[in-house]
Amino acid sequence: MFHLAHEQDIARLTLSRPEARNAIPAAGWADLSGVVEEASQSAAKVLIVYGTGAAFCAGADLGDFAAMGEDAAARTSFRLAMREALDRLASLEMPTLAAVDGPCFGAGVALAMACDLRIAGPGASFAITPAKFGISYPQEDIGRLVGLVGPGQAARLLLGAGSVDAAEAARIGLVEILAADSAREEAERLACAIVAGSPASHRALKRGVRLAAAGMASDERQDRDFDDLLGSGELAQRLAAAKRR
Repeated sequence: MFHLAHEQDIARLTLSRPEARNAIPAAGWADLSGVVEEASQSAAKVLIVYGTGAAFCAGADLGDFAAMGEDAAARTSFRLAMREALDRLASLEMPTLAAVDGPCFGAGVALAMACDLRIAGPGASFAITPAKFGISYPQEDIGRLVGLVGPGQAARLLLGAGSVDAAEAARIGLVEILAADSAREEAERLACAIVAGSPASHRALKRGVRLAAAGMASDERQDRDFDDLLGSGELAQRLAAAKRR
């Protein structure tokens, strides 16, 4: 259900199971991990994640859960496969954008949170509903949620299991950009702006953001990267190009 396409410097990862509102089956997480790995080996400078049809992602496919009830190994395998896929997406060196048009629920929110930036179209909605089904949410995803919206709003979303619209998601910090028309169009515009930048800069800046989010205000590798980039040939080329404009 995951399809990766490349066009020039932009990679597009599409969830394509519209008949199930792009719900992700248990076996799909390994596929996602493979597709993300493929993207990491490409020459793309930015990755956009889309949903096909009316929804971004309805979450994990609930139809798989009944079979896990009597199979402890399957439950653990499901959790680990989901974790590997989302961690791999979160650790990509290139910038990643989640373009959310329509409903985004449960594991779909986890997928969006593993991206660097979330863009919501005016018809987007978000809900994290494990409490409705008597299950929990992976701790890594709770950590990303708390990092975005804070513990109080995270508790509201997790314990109340209610849906919030795009405007409310933007207000509480679950998404960074509220698109006027569609998330897809806004994501494409932002991707073009990102492509104009330096991949080496993006790698250093993404790592810096992760460190800062973890409470690290200084880091020797970041210092070395800062110094090295100042002395890079790319800086000289870009400065020369700026003078010609």
